[in-house]
Amino acid sequence: MVYVIKLLHVISDTNIGGAGKYLLTYLANCNRERFEVIVVVPQGSALIREIKDKGFDVIEAKGMSDKSVGASAVFDLRKIISREKPDIVHTHAALSARIAARLAGKSKIIYTRHSVFPQKAYLTKGIGKKINGFAASLLSDGIIAVAGAAKKNLTDTGIDERKIRVIYNGVDSIERLTEDEKQEVRRKLGISPNEFVVAIIARLEHVKGHRYFIEAAKAVKNAGIAARFVIAGTGSCEGQLKQLAADMGLGDTVLFTGFLKNVNELENIMDVQVNASFGTEAASLSLLEGMSIGKPAVVSDFGGNPELIEDGVNGFVVPQKNSEAIAQKIIKLLTDEKLRNDISNAAVQAFQSRFTSKIMTENMEDFYYSIIEGKDEK
Repeated sequence: MVYVIKLLHVISDTNIGGAGKYLLTYLANCNRERFEVIVVVPQGSALIREIKDKGFDVIEAKGMSDKSVGASAVFDLRKIISREKPDIVHTHAALSARIAARLAGKSKIIYTRHSVFPQKAYLTKGIGKKINGFAASLLSDGIIAVAGAAKKNLTDTGIDERKIRVIYNGVDSIERLTEDEKQEVRRKLGISPNEFVVAIIARLEHVKGHRYFIEAAKAVKNAGIAARFVIAGTGSCEGQLKQLAADMGLGDTVLFTGFLKNVNELENIMDVQVNASFGTEAASLSLLEGMSIGKPAVVSDFGGNPELIEDGVNGFVVPQKNSEAIAQKIIKLLTDEKLRNDISNAAVQAFQSRFTSKIMTENMEDFYYSIIEGKDEK
């Protein structure tokens, strides 16, 4: 008889961001014969319909919308966990759920660290580091870090590395468009057939490094290369970035798309993808999606970027906050078709061997078994 593990995922997001996509990817690929999965979300979350469409039960909890911890959320989640009696509670940006699970009793507790960011100094030394390590040990039986850089982020604050398993993000390979479909996407965006497309897909926030992308666009334009630089996304820096592009005379070169309902269309037409982050980046899903169809990348050396992109093999890694280095690698790719094709092929190979949704899901489920039984098995 196969032992079925009851798994309760808890996520505090009301919109579908990186953690939500990660969860949806797991749900689409999980072994339903071995795992009974229920998902707890905030009331009214955009994830509800997506989860139900995949055939999973959803429980809406109070007091946890877009915040990690809150007294009312702990109270409501404790009731849910006590009622459902899961073997494992797996949380995403929901400290309330870890506290509630420990208060409720018998469930094992796992959480995923989805990002990398500078840690507060008091957490990296002395008593602060010891207290943080003790709290993490008390409130978790295992931790998934989506990149080695995310693991280091945790161990720097006193968390026992033996609790942490690095399991890279995985995605489904995106659909390849036909040439006619690509031309239609170009037409919709106002991009000429003879122009290269260089894209950055990220929230328009300071730490994502869009200004260095725009400055690189100026250098590529000055080099005489016909290219459009596409910025996809929204965020608090949108106005500043549009003004920067205008001030640099790039109104005909930099294109702001805003939110794209189907970002895969842009990923299909781009010749190079850029990730210029200098904060929060662990294992970019858009980078992985681009890799799945062979898109070369130029990325900063921050966080998990160098773990996804091997310099000179499936893309280029450049120093963070360095627009000139970004521009040089873009120019190199756009002016050397053989190099671009070689890196494209290597990107697909890297994706298929390390970053598919199937690989991620199998590694996660191995980890679940290791937490329940104290050993790895499928």
